[in-house]
Amino acid sequence: MSENQIRVMVVDDQAVVRQGIVALINTVADMTVVAVATNGQEAVEQFRSHRPDVTLMDLRMPVVGGVEAIGRIRREFPAARIIVLTTFDGDEDIYRSLQAGAQGYLLKDMFFDELEEAVRKVHAGSRRIPTAVAEKLAERMSGSELTARELEVLEQIVRGRSNKEIGGLLNISEATVKSHINNILSKLGVSDRTQAATTALQRGIVHLS
Repeated sequence: MSENQIRVMVVDDQAVVRQGIVALINTVADMTVVAVATNGQEAVEQFRSHRPDVTLMDLRMPVVGGVEAIGRIRREFPAARIIVLTTFDGDEDIYRSLQAGAQGYLLKDMFFDELEEAVRKVHAGSRRIPTAVAEKLAERMSGSELTARELEVLEQIVRGRSNKEIGGLLNISEATVKSHINNILSKLGVSDRTQAATTALQRGIVHLS
C-alpha cells in the first residue's frame, strides 16, 4: 500500500451497499479501503484500530446510529474526517450530523465521481455539502427550535398516542399536552397532528425504529 493512498473506512449495515462502495473505492488508484463496519459501535472500534484518513458513515444503523458514532469518534479523535453517506435528506438529519462533526453529507443516489471528489476534498481539509443539502440546512437553521419536552410530545404523536395517553406517559396534564402541541404545530408550520407526524418523519426530527 502506497503512503500516498487515501485510507478509507466504509460503515453501512447493508451488505450489498457496503460491498459495492468498497469495490468502487478500491478501483481508484490512490484510494484503498482499510476497514469496514456494519454499525456505529463497530465503526468506533474499527476507527481506533485502523485510524482511516476518511470515513464514509451511514446514518440509520442498528446498535449505534451514525450521528452518535460520529460524535464518539470526533470526541476521541478530533482530527477525524467523516462523510455521511445516506439515503436520508431530512434537514434534521443533516443538522445533527454536521453538529456531531461530519465534514460532508452525501446522498447514495449520486454518481461515484462525486463521492470520489468528496473523499479527496474532505481528506484535504475541506467540507463537501452539495447545494441541495446546504439549502435544507439553511432552512433548518432559520426555523424555531423545538424544546426537549416538545420533542417528547412529538415523538408520541408520531407513535399515534392520544393527548390523554401522552399526558400519562410524560406525567403532565392534558391541558399541558395541548399547549405543547399548539407550539409544535406553530414551529413546524403545520395545521394538525397528522401533518406534524408526517413532517417529523420526513425531516428526520423523529425516527421510528
